[in-house]
Amino acid sequence: MISTFRRWRLQGVWQRVHEALRRSVRLQAGRDPEPSAAIMDSQSVKTTEESGLIKGYGGGKLVKGRKRHLLVDTLGLLLSTSVTPANTSDQEGARRLLAGLKPLVPRLELIWADSAYRGEALATWCDTMGGWRLEIITRHPQGEGFIVRPWCWIVERTLGWIGRQRRLSKDYERKVQTSETLLKLAMIRLMVRRLAKSAA
Repeated sequence: MISTFRRWRLQGVWQRVHEALRRSVRLQAGRDPEPSAAIMDSQSVKTTEESGLIKGYGGGKLVKGRKRHLLVDTLGLLLSTSVTPANTSDQEGARRLLAGLKPLVPRLELIWADSAYRGEALATWCDTMGGWRLEIITRHPQGEGFIVRPWCWIVERTLGWIGRQRRLSKDYERKVQTSETLLKLAMIRLMVRRLAKSAA
């Protein structure tokens, strides 16, 4: 017997609910329902024995598990997500994250990212696939210690929101499709609470 969660995932119900709530939150904030700018980043998380074979060892963060690739708007709301083995490069993860996105976010023009996404190849790919301008936010050369980078802190805050969910502290799922849906569910919960608070 197929669960409601899986049936709704296969039918795209969770995706439609997520998109409707995102537009409502943006309207509530006085923004256009569709964003023109976004920020992307990734996060490596550990997996468990139940997570199946889709995992890898990320040499950069020294994590054996999976990598969550996120694209968010300037409010930190999720636009796209992709879950891959942790040894997937950020450049390849960006292509998976953005592939087919143009019809879903038609106003998007500008994408900010950190230096892990630097390179003419990815910038050209972004322009070809969606007409997006990829702008790399680099660390200030004179800076020491922790420095908040413009725009990049927004997606890092979203990753912090997600990390508060116990189910997402690690990747416990056998299928990456389930992992991606649970990321949307975490954001659905956040957006419902935000809308309910404003209506109270």
